[in-house]
Parts: sequence; C-alpha cells; structure tokens
Amino acid sequence: MTTLMEFKEVDVHYGPIQALKKVSLTVTEGEIVTLIGANGAGKSTLLMSIFGQPRISSGEIIYRGEDISQKSAHYVASHGLAQSPEGRRIFPGMSVEENLLMGTIPIGMEHAEKDMQHMFELFPRLKERRNQRASTMSGGEQQMLAIARALMSRPKLLLLDEPSLGLAPIIVKQIFKILEDVASTGMTIFLVEQNANHALKLADRGYVMVNGEIRLTGTGQELLVNPEVRDAYLGGH
Repeated sequence: MTTLMEFKEVDVHYGPIQALKKVSLTVTEGEIVTLIGANGAGKSTLLMSIFGQPRISSGEIIYRGEDISQKSAHYVASHGLAQSPEGRRIFPGMSVEENLLMGTIPIGMEHAEKDMQHMFELFPRLKERRNQRASTMSGGEQQMLAIARALMSRPKLLLLDEPSLGLAPIIVKQIFKILEDVASTGMTIFLVEQNANHALKLADRGYVMVNGEIRLTGTGQELLVNPEVRDAYLGGH
C-alpha cells in the first residue's frame, strides 16, 4: 500500500503557545483515517497546517513523496488535496451550482459538467436545490454542498473537518452514509471529527489526539472497544 500523506514530528505554535507537539501519522492510499479528540485538542490545526495556515514550526508534511509544509495553499489544492472545512464555509449568496463550480478552480472547468452530474447522483438533495441560494438551505444540505464542492476538484485525498458539527443525529447518519459511498469509489479520506462513534465505525484506522499530541492509534474497531476511548469519547458505552 502506498503512503499518500505523512506527518513527521510536526510542531505548530500560535505565538508562544504550542498547539501541536511532535505529531506523526500516516494516511495510506485508499483508506479512511480518522483523527478524533475533544474540542480544542488541535485536530483542526493539524488539518489547516496542510495548507500552511498556520505554518508548522518544525517537522515535515509529506504528500506523495514531497514535503509540502512550506508550499502555498494554491499549490497544495492544485496537487490533489481538497478540504471540506469546519463550519462548511459555503458561498451563501451563490446557488448550489455556482458553489460546485467554485470547487473546480484548482483544476479548471474541463470536467465540470460531468462531475456536477456525478455530485447530483451522490447528493440527490443538491440536484433538487441546484438553482437555490446556498444560504437558504438547511445545515445538512450545506454540509453536503461543502463535501461535493471539495470533490469537484477531483482530489486524490479528501480532507474533512468536523462534518457532523451542529447537525441533528438523523442528518449525521445521512452524512456518514454518503462518506461511506464516496469511500467505496476508492477515494482516500482523512476525517477530523468529534463524533468518535460514527468516525471510528467508518474508519479503517484512527488516531486519538489529546492536548496537541497523538495518544492512541489503532484500527477503527480497536479504538471503538478501547476502554480509554470509550470512557472519554463514547460515554462509557
């Protein structure tokens, strides 16, 4: 199996405060890897550091054999990495279709029409809303749009930051079913998520982050039954 992305001993600081401490993890081609942890553990910082916001203080972020830790966000996005960010961050004044087209910026419009039809197959709700302004949609629909927009750039690696945040449980189930469908096409996914139960059930492998450090790692199933994980993130169940 080919290693697609690797964090090697990565440190990140916000001024004098150290947010990530010697973080090392790998994402292998074709797998779903999840990073779980409490709010403020440093998960989103890790994901954002891939695009240089913030820049890492030391260590390396290796993507397809290249250290991208000092590359521009545009360079990273145009080389097969796409992120569905925390809080969705869709373009509220644009229609669904216009939002999807924004996802093609890193690669151009050559496949836009074909890929948009594929997104409408994956996300039938978006097809129904294609001409609707994004700000008028529900939170779940906006999350679907954020994921679909990321997929429009034909990424080699899909990065997802808290896709279940602020959504009703029934919508969270729908979102994770869609992610399962996306993964079944061979897409490699790196998922940052507070909802440990859903994330670990979906993931091939997982990492647990506490205060900016990786404390545990294992398969999704191993972490689901780990007593420490169950007590801290699964309510002891």
